[in-house]
Amino acid sequence: MQLYDDQLIVITGGAGFIGSCFVRYLNDLGMTNIIIVDDLGNSEKWKNLVGKKFVDILSKGQLFSWLDGKERLIEAIVHLGACTDTMETDASYLLENNYRYSVRLAEYALKHEIRFIYASSAATYGDGSDGFSDDENNLYVLQPLNMYGFSKQLFDQWAFSEGVLDKVTGLKFFNVFGPNEAHKGRMASAITRMVPQIVNGGTVKLFKSTDPSKFADGEQKRDFIYIKSLVEVLYDFLTNDATGIYNIGSGRASTWNELATAVYKALGKPPQIEYIDMPAELVNKYQNYSCADMSKTYGALKNPVIQTSLDDAVLDYVGNYIVTGKTW
Repeated sequence: MQLYDDQLIVITGGAGFIGSCFVRYLNDLGMTNIIIVDDLGNSEKWKNLVGKKFVDILSKGQLFSWLDGKERLIEAIVHLGACTDTMETDASYLLENNYRYSVRLAEYALKHEIRFIYASSAATYGDGSDGFSDDENNLYVLQPLNMYGFSKQLFDQWAFSEGVLDKVTGLKFFNVFGPNEAHKGRMASAITRMVPQIVNGGTVKLFKSTDPSKFADGEQKRDFIYIKSLVEVLYDFLTNDATGIYNIGSGRASTWNELATAVYKALGKPPQIEYIDMPAELVNKYQNYSCADMSKTYGALKNPVIQTSLDDAVLDYVGNYIVTGKTW
């Protein structure tokens, strides 16, 4: 697939964390034929778009009327927009925002044979007891721990049941961190909270283990992937013809202790970690372990992505963005 300058790439969630970083990556490649879809409201997301080049920005509610009659102008739709709050309890809102809106957009893309790439989530894997394989035949086995994960799973299952996974591409993002996530508040990566704790002379607080027979305190593991690595993979999928569902992670599980230590190292300070009880409302919704099986993904990519080490990624993020207050 070749991207033509006279055709448009529609990016939903384009002012958000992953979306705005993807716009930066495309801009750096000389691509500005971008339509951003996002609801800026009163948030600070607009700061993620400063210095970036794009054709227009639309609200979520404007998109479908704007799309009408523009089918031949659109090269691809990259659907990253969603409510990503794992603590959101309004199931009706999540169904409408994350599931039904996605179905409607996918149906438009399929009808007009437009490349459609969408964000799924590692939250669909639940506690990981059923593994982290992106084999599409496992979609009805997985048990998400929260409504956000379930809303993402519902769309994966819709694509499967409709028989369109050979025409669309779903990407299961694992624990993404990096610049442009500050507006996410409590849903931003833990690094955004660790830095001010350390700078102000305090200790980093990590959750005690809720399963000490398997994980010591702070030794719970997650697959952390740096946003700059992720957007490289996302661009590869934009320019290749791969369809189906794919994991997007580092392929390595790191402990929270390792992450906190990397942040201390980036700030030139010795680690001081304190372990606190996990809030009761999180206990049964918390992944103690996640690690992307990347074999299928690596087989689909045209160009191998060299993953940045956790230490180097944290060093870049903390030193060049969090401390300076800059976006990417």
